[in-house]
Amino acid sequence: MSSTEYRVRVEVVEDRAAMSRAAARVVAARLRENPGAVLLLPTGSTPIGMYRELVRMHREEGLSFARATFFNLDEYLGLPAGHPASYHEYMWRNLYGLVDVDPGRVHVPDGTAGDPEDECERYEVGIRESGGVDLCVLGIGRNGHIGFNEPGSSFASRTRVVELSRSTRRANAGDFGGGAVPKRAITVGMRTIFESREIVLLASGKNKAGAVAEALKGPVTEEVPASMLQEHPRALFLLDHEAASSLRRRVA
Repeated sequence: MSSTEYRVRVEVVEDRAAMSRAAARVVAARLRENPGAVLLLPTGSTPIGMYRELVRMHREEGLSFARATFFNLDEYLGLPAGHPASYHEYMWRNLYGLVDVDPGRVHVPDGTAGDPEDECERYEVGIRESGGVDLCVLGIGRNGHIGFNEPGSSFASRTRVVELSRSTRRANAGDFGGGAVPKRAITVGMRTIFESREIVLLASGKNKAGAVAEALKGPVTEEVPASMLQEHPRALFLLDHEAASSLRRRVA
């Protein structure tokens, strides 16, 4: 599949493991080029393999994270940092606690902030004062969401409190062991994501194929938030064969 068929770069690899390795290579290359890079990072099942490979690179190849600055894309509203389903806990369990990050350079939205709107503004200012995001890594939801920017999110939006769709809450229910998934979250907004100097979107599995096809081949519309990336000057969709399967049908 040629990337010239799209307005963004598209790379299709064999499977989830290959996708994870390729994504880790992109992150590692940026850190080696610019050890003080600012990274905006995702959670969920898709990037787990990428984080494992980055940890391996740190341990076996000397990849350092010590001078980099990290922002997380989102956090559930109402969850304390130590909650097992919080994204703060996820990141320390899967990356930050396993490599040489400077804790003072790690930023995750505070889900228990007394004034969530003030927390959103504080977080947005923090990204801006860091010099902006050098590399943003994204997953994609089955409805085309990125971060927790659900369909209908304004392309002009900044970090804010959002209502989570029923489909997103169902997809994330496993993290809560059958308990209730929070209905609201703090998420970095669409405009803030788009202003990243480089974006890599990861997708694996047939359940993401429809969303990937709409994001890449459909119109640029707020009803498919990831479609915004068609207009980004330096975006890469890194897909396994299953996630790319609807693209092949559409361009056959």
